Amino acid sequence: MTTLFIGGIGMQEVLLIALVVLLFFGGKKIPELMKGLGKGVRSFKEGMNEMEKDIKEKPEEEKK
Repeated sequence: MTTLFIGGIGMQEVLLIALVVLLFFGGKKIPELMKGLGKGVRSFKEGMNEMEKDIKEKPEEEKK
């Protein structure tokens, strides 16, 4: 049984990537990297929400 992830990446490949990341960055740096990644994702979502809000407001302003 093969578990497929994005683009056909299997469980063995995911484990190999995780091992390489652990060896490359070390155990202490990984939480910092994940924190930075989380902040980036949050910032991206806020930007998208602002764009959606601006798009919804524009047609209302044009009607006036």
